[in-house]
Amino acid sequence: MVGPVERVAYAAAQTARIGWYFGQSLLSARLSRGTVPKRESAGPATRTEYVLAGLRWLMQRDWRNIEAGYYRIPHDLVRPPGKALADARAFFRDLPAVNARRRSRGNAEVFHAPPEGTEKLPRYYRQNFHYQTDGYLSEHSARLYDHQVEVLFGGGGDAMRRQALVPIHHYAAARPDTDLRLLDVACGTGGFLSYLVDNHPRMEVTALDLSSPYLTEARRRVARRTGAPGRRRRSPARFVQGAAEAIPLPDASVAIAACIFLFHELPAKIRAQAAAEIARVLKPGGLLVFLDSLQLSDRPDLAALLEYFPQAYHEPYYAEYIRCDLPALFEQAGLAVGGSDLVFLSKMMVLEKP
Repeated sequence: MVGPVERVAYAAAQTARIGWYFGQSLLSARLSRGTVPKRESAGPATRTEYVLAGLRWLMQRDWRNIEAGYYRIPHDLVRPPGKALADARAFFRDLPAVNARRRSRGNAEVFHAPPEGTEKLPRYYRQNFHYQTDGYLSEHSARLYDHQVEVLFGGGGDAMRRQALVPIHHYAAARPDTDLRLLDVACGTGGFLSYLVDNHPRMEVTALDLSSPYLTEARRRVARRTGAPGRRRRSPARFVQGAAEAIPLPDASVAIAACIFLFHELPAKIRAQAAAEIARVLKPGGLLVFLDSLQLSDRPDLAALLEYFPQAYHEPYYAEYIRCDLPALFEQAGLAVGGSDLVFLSKMMVLEKP
């Protein structure tokens, strides 16, 4: 149960969080001037007030879900000040290198000089996504990633991810005596995974990602949630290196799949293969919770912002993603759309395998 004290603590922490990350977002934009083309349109998406209003709405929704018992108050509601400052310093120390890539459109460093052990990864993956140092292929990148995402979304990244916990809660609550197995497709550094194990500690989870360093960071993150001083506990998650388009699991082996912020970074052909693979590993009656960027058809008034994003951040497949027919893509894979919702700058779809 949560009460007035928790509500005040949540509101204060999230206000501070938005101020911290949104302020860094404004500062990084100023420091990055001249590295990307100017926006052609000055629609509402360019206004600070518009984005801040969206963040306030998102935090209100987040709190309502907590109040309803769909998930707990975030375990990382208050971050250690020392860690927050260290992450900010690392982010701004790396920003000049990111801006140099933006200026030169340098997005192939990890292809021409691949980190050891990454040469056999898919070609589409060996790029400097977001123009970030090392792409997704180093420990340095993994340590910076979560801070970069929160700066990008003005402090709203984790709250958007938490929305995927709601359909999982409903699905699990309707099956209290069933051992449910969940697959986190492209788990990254474990941002969503840490909330999942915090709220469903008995659920058997497989976390899949192509990046070995990101999986290592995800392991650390989950270990901090499940470990205890002086005692070792079995992790509720199994970590597997693999691609979404070739999931190394048997047919009909998981009840739930979560896929968060992946499809906009996949080529169209690979996107279709990933949808088919997720459908293959789901049991009949299984659930897919899909969360990713908005598309043009969702919010035509945000077209200027969506069109601008791949110019400021190296996202080679984003322009095609925001125009693709996702419901048709999943229906061709054998999944039925059960519902769709817009969550700040993302969309969430709930799909079922008949």
